[in-house]
Amino acid sequence: MIPLLTITHLLNGLLMIVLPAALGIFLTRRFHLGWRIWWIGAGTFVLSQVGHIPFNYVLTLLFQRGVLPAPPAEWQLPFNALVLGLSAGLWEEWFRYIAYRWWAREARDWKSGLLLGAGHGGAEAIILGILVLLALVNMSIARGMDLSTQVPAEQLALAQQQVQAYWSAEWYETLIGALERAFAILFHLSASLLVLQAFIRKNIAWVWLSVGWHTLINAAAVYTINAGNMYLTELLIGILSTAGLSITLLTLRRGLPENDSQPPEEPEVPSPLVPPLPADLPETPKNLEDTRYN
Repeated sequence: MIPLLTITHLLNGLLMIVLPAALGIFLTRRFHLGWRIWWIGAGTFVLSQVGHIPFNYVLTLLFQRGVLPAPPAEWQLPFNALVLGLSAGLWEEWFRYIAYRWWAREARDWKSGLLLGAGHGGAEAIILGILVLLALVNMSIARGMDLSTQVPAEQLALAQQQVQAYWSAEWYETLIGALERAFAILFHLSASLLVLQAFIRKNIAWVWLSVGWHTLINAAAVYTINAGNMYLTELLIGILSTAGLSITLLTLRRGLPENDSQPPEEPEVPSPLVPPLPADLPETPKNLEDTRYN
């Protein structure tokens, strides 16, 4: 019999892959849009991380080596949460702007904006889902082997703790990753619509508003998860993401075109094989004579 945690860990990874894919299918079919904009959104996330991850690494080194002044110990957690949130906001939202500016110039209505956001958040969720499944494979192998033959002695205790923690978690805790990705996708939908406003309303300030929104979401997540309250983190992110998307759709959607215009109907052309019917004529002797077959 398959252990329950194996099933839930597997389900967690699969949901992180299936849910964004299902959303992409729904949006493309519901709005009659192709997948091009979704893939642009997905590529935007990947490219943003090419710069974002090394940037965070270098920034961490600068603080560790004293090149940049570190905050006092009591302010370290909120400072780190703010810096990491701002870093994510700057890299991802300006890359989202680049995507609209040069790669998705046809995406100028709210439906296309949602699809681009679904691709951005969907790519993140799918990548993390694959990593979750790989972790399940590795932990399944590690559970049935002698780690002392595979792990250096100085790292053995840590490795054993990690394996023990992985297989001793509550089953519902193993599904939190999928829930978190669902909330994150809601956020990316709202952020995508915010950046789109910069092109619809001709004002770059909307990109900075999206950067601030991204900073708030990420900083709140980093702060609460490091404070040791995983459930508060998910509750807070869920409320903020849902409220953000609702407000964005209800207020900003009014300024975005619907893109629902139908092509003009072709004028009806009478068939050349059937002559047009003559208008009703009074039955006078002259008219009867004119309509008689020769």
